Amino acid sequence: MGIKNRLVVMNFLQFFVWGSWLISLGGYLGISLHFTGGQIGGIYATMGIASLFMPGLLGIVADRWVNAEKVLGMCHLIGACLLFWAATAKDPVLMYWIMLLNAMAYMPTIALNNAVSYSVLGQKGFDVVKAFPPIRVWGTIGFICAMWVVDLLGLSQSPLQLYISAGSAVCLGLYAFTMPACPPAKAKRDGSWVSVFGLDAFVLFKQRKMAIFFIFAMLLGAALQITNTFGGQFLQEFKSISNYSGSFAVTHPGLLMSISQISETLFILSIPFFLKRFGIKKVMLISIFGWVLRFGLFGVGNPGGGLALLVLSMIIYGMAFDFFNISGSLFVETEADPKIRASAQGLFMIMTNGLGAFIGGTGSGWVVDHFTSNGVKNWQNIWFVFAGYALVLGLVFLMVFRYKHDPKAIKTPIH
Repeated sequence: MGIKNRLVVMNFLQFFVWGSWLISLGGYLGISLHFTGGQIGGIYATMGIASLFMPGLLGIVADRWVNAEKVLGMCHLIGACLLFWAATAKDPVLMYWIMLLNAMAYMPTIALNNAVSYSVLGQKGFDVVKAFPPIRVWGTIGFICAMWVVDLLGLSQSPLQLYISAGSAVCLGLYAFTMPACPPAKAKRDGSWVSVFGLDAFVLFKQRKMAIFFIFAMLLGAALQITNTFGGQFLQEFKSISNYSGSFAVTHPGLLMSISQISETLFILSIPFFLKRFGIKKVMLISIFGWVLRFGLFGVGNPGGGLALLVLSMIIYGMAFDFFNISGSLFVETEADPKIRASAQGLFMIMTNGLGAFIGGTGSGWVVDHFTSNGVKNWQNIWFVFAGYALVLGLVFLMVFRYKHDPKAIKTPIH
């Protein structure tokens, strides 16, 4: 098998592991185990906690002492053990701690997967900028396939989804050890602890424009977490309503939700056009108001006559997700001093996937619990609150963020 195909398999499995449970676990916890919204949100927030420090910590390990492919493999094998354990857990406190440990093992592997891919492609003489994107897209395909497997096997409300994830993590963990060696760099890296954790990039907060940007990155990062946490459960709870119990959205929520990931692969291709035509600020505004529509359409849609609204919400997700992440990364790339660009990208990830994800998981759990009475959730009000949150973010961002569009400053980063 050629090296590109080997990397395709690695990227496919990397996100198959995650896709097996990320969207459907909330339904299992809420419907099958009767966890509260706050407990579910707290469990999902563990990914935010882990993202604050584990990618940087294991990045230092891979940079200084242990081959990146070996760190990747060990993380997945440890994660597999934790997922097997999580499949047997019924107590919310125990589940929280298991999933926190799993997040500490899994979240660093996203960056490590990229690092191994870059290293291997470079060793083989490939142009990383051209060669990696077609390989990485198989990660999204893996995520979609995992959702379909769990859905078509009827495991959306079963702990078996965790066993599937664990089994694929074992395969990937062992497979990673067979990849070409990606040894630590021999050059001494001054101040790497500070740089890897993005601490030297905090100097950017001295600039009003950058301070505002990072604050909104954190607040919008919270929105990214909400539908991962409760989207699946929202669709699955329509099963208790006789008019919808046999509908497509209820019997195959994973297939419906996977439209969001399919949309991602399509919208990402349109980003260069939108960035050059409208500029970063407008693209980010499109993303923010996309989240307003994403949540609002969930509030008015249903698996019956409102199915088209749910499908439209899934399509809009691709735009809302991709436009913010990539335009935000581009903004950091073009505005930060070259000496701290890597740290600035790390800070961007901390604000969105770390603090933002924690706020989103925890805050959304509180909202769901507030609109739950006698075990029944008022999903319409829940989604309207989330839509209102995104609307306020968009209006305030429009007023306070100042940035002049320069088409010549647009570049394509490698991420």
